[in-house]
Amino acid sequence: MIVIMGGGGATGGATLRSLAALGVPTRALSRNPARLAAGLDARTLALTETVPADAADPDSLRAAFRGAHQLFLTMANGPRQVEHELRAIDLAVESGVEHIVKISAPAAEPLSPVAVSRGHHRIEEHLRASAVTATVLRPYAFMQKLLLLAPGIAAAGVLHSAMGQARCNYIDVRDIGDVAAEILTRPELAGGAYPLTGGRAYSYPELTGLLGELLGRPVRYVDLSPDQLHAHLVERAGMPDWLASHVVEIQRLATARREAPDDTATRLTGRTPRTLEAFLHEHLHLFR
Repeated sequence: MIVIMGGGGATGGATLRSLAALGVPTRALSRNPARLAAGLDARTLALTETVPADAADPDSLRAAFRGAHQLFLTMANGPRQVEHELRAIDLAVESGVEHIVKISAPAAEPLSPVAVSRGHHRIEEHLRASAVTATVLRPYAFMQKLLLLAPGIAAAGVLHSAMGQARCNYIDVRDIGDVAAEILTRPELAGGAYPLTGGRAYSYPELTGLLGELLGRPVRYVDLSPDQLHAHLVERAGMPDWLASHVVEIQRLATARREAPDDTATRLTGRTPRTLEAFLHEHLHLFR
């Protein structure tokens, strides 16, 4: 049995759907399994056992991991992510899970300038020291996160950021799900660390230019300083301080380290990743 922890999230949900497309049954964990089930298509629901579990409740995790041999571990970034993922790994090992696939971050390093990435490094080190086969996926920016920009662009035709001319690698979470499904069903792929990107990196001026072409009207990019962006995210977008700081840290890193596409997703799935143009066209109604 393959357990998906974080099935209600973007990458967990995509992995559920990718495994269902291969006809593979799964067990998806959620604090609200009824809501999770309600969001699944019929094919995925037919192959998914949804069970209640909470990362803060060890007994619920023990019950959920019973009889499982693989775990796909993805949790939302947050102040307790390290605590919760370390507990999940320990309880999975205790329960007999033999292979854990973890969603991590590109700059998961002990001295990373991104606090969340330092947390991912700590979790990765703990995972590698555990008595299981460990596979780490390091996806870059999710295309789906761009949908958070849609209201501002629809209302004012403006995108605020602190990226300058730096390029960012974008990947569709559906491609992450497809890669995860390959790894969970092909034992020869287990045990590696895989960076995941789309086929092209874009700067924010290029992104707004592309959106303008698709929308048939100008979309303006306003480049802010990191401090200005943090204030904008907290005061105008209503982000909690820790999340605004995380966004600013990621953008600072992108300006300091040049990002370029990687072909890992193509090699593992046998096809090219979905393009940013196709993704934006698919969701263009949200930006109008």
